[in-house]
Amino acid sequence: MKPALLALTLTALLAPAFGHAAGAPVSAEQYTNVLAGPWRAPENVARDGYRHPQQSLQFFGLAPEQTVIEITPGNGWYSELLAPLLKDHGHYIAAVQAPTVSDYARKNEEKLKQKFAANPAQYAKAQVLEFDPKAPVFGKPGSADTVLTFRNVHNWVLANTAPQTFEAFFNVLKPGGVLGLVDHRAKDDASLEDIKHSGYLPTAYVVKLATDAGFKLEGQSEINANPKDSKDYPEGVWTLPPTLTLGEKDRAKYVAIGESDRMTLRFVKPAK
Repeated sequence: MKPALLALTLTALLAPAFGHAAGAPVSAEQYTNVLAGPWRAPENVARDGYRHPQQSLQFFGLAPEQTVIEITPGNGWYSELLAPLLKDHGHYIAAVQAPTVSDYARKNEEKLKQKFAANPAQYAKAQVLEFDPKAPVFGKPGSADTVLTFRNVHNWVLANTAPQTFEAFFNVLKPGGVLGLVDHRAKDDASLEDIKHSGYLPTAYVVKLATDAGFKLEGQSEINANPKDSKDYPEGVWTLPPTLTLGEKDRAKYVAIGESDRMTLRFVKPAK
């Protein structure tokens, strides 16, 4: 193992013990309760084995007293976990693209708000924040403990909005605050221009986006790795579950591979 990789692996193991954290981390019992929550959609529960939510959130250092902003949560897969975990002592904010951006953004926001309204016991304190993807602002400067985003960076790269998005993350976080992200991982030697339309990204490129914005890479984890993913499919990452863009063509093959190989990165905003 290369020295740099060894250092990062050790950092990943120790990450929840240092860096910024608001109070003690979420307990194992709390995770058990929320993962078994009856409010969770069955199709979302079925993906736990691919997304490793407890291990991912533990790696990011989630604590119940934190203010956490999740960027573009989609149908609310992680909202089903984060909002209940933070509802008593923390603050969960779902940052969504303004509905004027596209019909897709409008429908996503409507569905998310419907999810929240259908179960006020879990979501009454959850907040939906709209942002302009071309000039994103996610709240008052220094107001958040943690920013999380899952499988979204590739979209910002395609839209040429990634640099300003990472800068907005940096601005909204408190000194010592954490940026946690997961995305589809390209092969190490892949050229960004050759593969960016596939949905996969080189890890080094994502790290550079964050460090250019002022972040320090605090650790990376193999929690969401999938060695079966060859990353060379006719419709890119969307060939694999859950999208299965090719429909029934070679469906069993792609189901057997499972969801994509993913980088899991934890960055920190320096305290000074």
